[in-house]
Amino acid sequence: MTEVKRRYDGSRRREQARLRRLAVVLAARDLFEQDGFRATTLAAIAARADISVEGIYKTFGSKAELAKAVFDVVIAGDDEPVAVAERPDAAAVFAEPDLRTKIRLFAEGLAGRQARSAKVQILIRDGRHVDASLEPVWAALADEGLAGMTALAHHLAGTAQLREGLDVDEVRDVLWNYLAIDHYERLVLQRNWTLDGYTRWLVAAITDAIA
Repeated sequence: MTEVKRRYDGSRRREQARLRRLAVVLAARDLFEQDGFRATTLAAIAARADISVEGIYKTFGSKAELAKAVFDVVIAGDDEPVAVAERPDAAAVFAEPDLRTKIRLFAEGLAGRQARSAKVQILIRDGRHVDASLEPVWAALADEGLAGMTALAHHLAGTAQLREGLDVDEVRDVLWNYLAIDHYERLVLQRNWTLDGYTRWLVAAITDAIA
């Protein structure tokens, strides 16, 4: 009698693992924002996510790496394994032929990402001064942002529509500067600007700087 071998389908297990991971990330986000990084324990996160502390260590390695995972989810708006630079709003920027419209689309997307991620970014930025484990996380955020703005600067330079006299490095640095959460923190969180008002300012500031 011929033995029939069944092909193992791991999709259900992978989906369960993804949902468990997301539950931990969302629990960590809520507790980090509520109590701060240092005061939030992995035990508290585990209890909220209904998972063991050991399970968190196996998945993320450390509380600092969990903070990075929280940032990655809030900056993207979901937990899909797709980089921000490969998402539809980024594709729209690259596909648009007009420089000023590119800048507007980029600034609108940036403002939305800053609104979603501000609390977590500020937590990591300020928390690194009292918890050294966050230093490499903050450095990774800066490096990732600089890499993204380098690619965007090269793309914008390729349009031949930038203001005369600008080189790619300067454009990259201008874009990277406006990536800083400090602008959103001061104008929206401290001075109570609306998101629409902040977005308009961002569009105008970047346009005036490079177009």
